Amino acid sequence: MIDAVVVGSGHNALVSACYLARSGWSVEVIERDTVLGGAVSTVERFPGYKVDRGSSAHIMVRHTGIVEELDLGAHGLRYLDCDPWAFAPAPAGSDRPGIVFRRSLDATCRSIEESCGAADADAYRRFVAVWGPRSARVMRAFSNPPTGPALLSSFWGLDTGGGGSDLSRQFLGSGDALLDEYFDDERLKAALAWFGAQSGPPMSEPGTAPMVGFAALMHTIPPGRAVGGSGALTAALAARLRADSGTVSLGDAAVSLSRDGDSWTTRTASGREIRSRAVIAGCHVLTTLGLLEHGGYDAQTLDRWRRRIRVGPGIGMVVRLATDALPAYPSAPDASVTHGLQLLVSDRAHLRLAHGAALAGELPPRPAVLGMSFSGLDPTIAPEGRHQVTLWSQWQPYRLSGGRRWSDLAGPEADRIVAEIDALAPGFGESVLDRHVQSPQDLEDEMGLLGGNVMHVEMSLDQMMMWRPLPELSGHRVPGADRLYLTGASTHPGGGVSGASGRSAARIALHDDRRGLGRLRRRR
Repeated sequence: MIDAVVVGSGHNALVSACYLARSGWSVEVIERDTVLGGAVSTVERFPGYKVDRGSSAHIMVRHTGIVEELDLGAHGLRYLDCDPWAFAPAPAGSDRPGIVFRRSLDATCRSIEESCGAADADAYRRFVAVWGPRSARVMRAFSNPPTGPALLSSFWGLDTGGGGSDLSRQFLGSGDALLDEYFDDERLKAALAWFGAQSGPPMSEPGTAPMVGFAALMHTIPPGRAVGGSGALTAALAARLRADSGTVSLGDAAVSLSRDGDSWTTRTASGREIRSRAVIAGCHVLTTLGLLEHGGYDAQTLDRWRRRIRVGPGIGMVVRLATDALPAYPSAPDASVTHGLQLLVSDRAHLRLAHGAALAGELPPRPAVLGMSFSGLDPTIAPEGRHQVTLWSQWQPYRLSGGRRWSDLAGPEADRIVAEIDALAPGFGESVLDRHVQSPQDLEDEMGLLGGNVMHVEMSLDQMMMWRPLPELSGHRVPGADRLYLTGASTHPGGGVSGASGRSAARIALHDDRRGLGRLRRRR
């Protein structure tokens, strides 16, 4: 018998495994895929190109301290700052410059003044002054389990100005309302709304103001690009785990989790039965509930939970491109704008129409596109003289109306997505040498992202913090399943590359052990 089985190899699962193994636990990670890391992985889609399967820019993990705590730098992880961290090109036909968001607040404000005017530049400075400290507290809340005391301590002492009631109102407000409060220029509002919407919900929803406010934290530590691709984080975690005697088994899916006395039995597709004193479930929460059902957990309870967890209509699709040039935006001051996120919207109506269409199972009137071209920053991910560009189109529905299928529509929709960047960087389409399209159905089939939702379940207010994914499952535990711990994007703090969920689950397991609940044996 081993101390812990970790089901799934997403970055949160690997973070859990690393913290447990570092504490002396015997740990085995099992993964159905033959590629380690889930959505934080990099493969060769085209000869000589290292192409991400899921995430590309790493934002939150650089604010958690996990990279330093696990000494991942010593295991090969190196980040390059995305600076500028974002660029909003001017609309086609405009003679105004684009908006460049740099790590330097002064430089960012100068760009905003040139593009939007002095009033909005001053407003942006005030926005960062207010929401920078608030976003730092949000990150503190993300780094601990979502208990009342933990959340209270995370925000305790924050300067409220108008008092606690006004502060809570601002946190519970919509991102759109926050933007309207501070800014006048619609292009600036659209850029920041598009940055905030990368969490999933439209910025018209309650509780999305902090998603917009998180932009203020980019002037402290900007998004990072792992050298060699997003999967470099996974590779470093795996190296850290193996250094502490943890093991990884690929290509053998878990098919059931069952409780046997004081231990767990994890059965795999190959017929293995692995006994352990604890289990960390790092896959999609609905996948975990299925494993429990196959292991004999009460089916009625599981069905009740499934009906209350909202996966949503699907978030988006991805087009991965091999090119012979980077996008050249006429409204950009220089080519460095391709180092960060390219926010290819200039009006929030564009975002609203895309989201509304997705709710109805329709394709967006115009795809809302985020561009990333990190080969300009990290030339190791493409052959010499070549580049790699990723285009993320948000609010592409998983279930299409009228019985249509993504197998028929993915190609034409990819053409429309490429056309969006070509309109802002004329001639870009001619640089495309090859492409790989990931429709919402493809995201589910390849990486187990049910419903094509890269955040697992909707990141709406009712499924965040102490409600993610449900109140009774929000403490990284499952009632009646002692020493089974939940991690991954389905749990607090949600999707994105943070590792915080994995660390929290491991800390809870270690805490239970110290209290004698698990009586786990130390190997070292």
